[in-house]
Amino acid sequence: MWNDNTPIYRQLKERVVGMMLDGLLKPGDALPSVRQIAADYQLNPITVSRAYQELVDETLVEKRRGLGMYVSDGAIDKLLASERERFLREEWPAMMERIRRLGLNLEQLLTAAKTGGAA
Repeated sequence: MWNDNTPIYRQLKERVVGMMLDGLLKPGDALPSVRQIAADYQLNPITVSRAYQELVDETLVEKRRGLGMYVSDGAIDKLLASERERFLREEWPAMMERIRRLGLNLEQLLTAAKTGGAA
C-alpha cells in the first residue's frame, strides 16, 4: 500500500490530492478525521496531521475549529493549474524525448489516443 521511497505523509497527501482531482472530494467536503485515517491505515496520527497540514499550508484545505478539515473553495482549480504546470515542466519533456526516440509521429499518436492502444 505504501511506497518505501517516499515519506508516508507525502503519499497520504497525494492520495487526498488525487481524490480532489478525481472529483471524489469537492469544495466544502469534509476530510475524514485524523483519528479515522490513522486507525484505518494504521498510521501514527502525527503522520496524518503532517499530511493535512501541508494541504492547509497550500490552501487546498481549511481548518474549521472544532469541526475538522474541509476542501477549500477554489482548491480544484488551483490544483489543476499547478498539476498542469508541473506536468508541462517535468513530465512532458521526458515524454517528448521518448516519442522522438521511438520515431512516432502525430498521426500515430492521435490514432493511438482514439483507439486506446497501438497506432
